[in-house]
Amino acid sequence: MSFLETAKKRYSCRKFLPKPVEPEKLAALLEAARIAPTGANKQPFKLLVLQEAAGLEKLKKAANIYGAPLAIVVCGDHRNVWVRPFDQKDIVDIDTSIVTDHMMLQATELGLDSVWICYFNPTVLREEFQIPADYEAISILALGYSAQEALSPDRHDTARKPLEELVCYEEFK
Repeated sequence: MSFLETAKKRYSCRKFLPKPVEPEKLAALLEAARIAPTGANKQPFKLLVLQEAAGLEKLKKAANIYGAPLAIVVCGDHRNVWVRPFDQKDIVDIDTSIVTDHMMLQATELGLDSVWICYFNPTVLREEFQIPADYEAISILALGYSAQEALSPDRHDTARKPLEELVCYEEFK
């Protein structure tokens, strides 16, 4: 499957089967995260992998994970992140988003489904999992096998704006 085929096939799954994700697939997801590029190669992230019932139940106190048998909480390390010198922008959100995207697309290639979750209670998450103060939970990636019909890869033809509305050449218009 080409990159564009993979990207078009991926959709936000909001209903998962209780079937666990195989260890070799989890290993591939984590490797995709490990090799993700980050600013100045600082790798300012930590992944909290939740696949046991107790951890998933604690996670449900902070977020809806749609019955996924696997969730990965992507946390950014504010102590070890590249900062743009011109305006002091800390790029931990960017770096962790790249990591999440790598895992999400790797999941699609492996036949897994996912949903990227940003709607969660960060205070509850921090308390339930003792996330240190220097780390920030940025996103949750819920993963597993879909219990719903997949969306058509052709949906982007109508669900996305045309390139003419998104791209400028030579000057911003």
